[in-house]
Amino acid sequence: MRRTGFALLVLLSLGVAGYAVAVYGFLPLGSLVHPDMRATFEAHRLGILTHIFASVLALGLGPFQFSTRLRTSRPALHRWLGRVYLGIGVLVGGVAGLAMAAHAFGGPIARLGFAGLALAWLVTGSCAYRAIRAGNVALHRRWMVRNFALTFAAVTLRLWLPASIASGVAFEVAYPVVAWLCWVPSLVLAEWLFNRKAGPAAAAPGARAATTSTAGAVTPRAVQRR
Repeated sequence: MRRTGFALLVLLSLGVAGYAVAVYGFLPLGSLVHPDMRATFEAHRLGILTHIFASVLALGLGPFQFSTRLRTSRPALHRWLGRVYLGIGVLVGGVAGLAMAAHAFGGPIARLGFAGLALAWLVTGSCAYRAIRAGNVALHRRWMVRNFALTFAAVTLRLWLPASIASGVAFEVAYPVVAWLCWVPSLVLAEWLFNRKAGPAAAAPGARAATTSTAGAVTPRAVQRR
């Protein structure tokens, strides 16, 4: 089951990353977006392309950072991929995303949703980096799971939006909702999985310290390959 979940994660991540490269690398900018969004894309070409391609890098590298086989057999490669993921994918993509959020289609609700996503992406990435620099591997893994749950918003947005439109919801109505729906449930799910695993230990008398030291090693099944 874990292998199946990991394979699905890789497939969806690489599929959306490949789609973004094809659309934004070889087609006219904004050719496949809603007509009302094209003018914004053209006016902020550099910001859009920077956000897209940095995010593609994060989406393409992210799943492999959770591969136990890679971490144990090629630790140096794991560290370098992590530096690229955080230093270019998350940092550059997050800053560009935050700047572009101010111009997002869908009004204030959509802009706040995408700004919140960009800020949360940057904060969780910073926390993951600080944790590993401090030598706290367990805490680093927890923050990386949270961070990739936010990276995966690139996938969930492209699942929720067509589903909303197919169900008869107008694009103008669906887009501001999806700006939140693409990342908040994923982050809540990650936290729920952490807390579900750590809950019984935390409830036992005198077990708080043990929970603190071990809970960080728990990762959602979909992103942990045995």
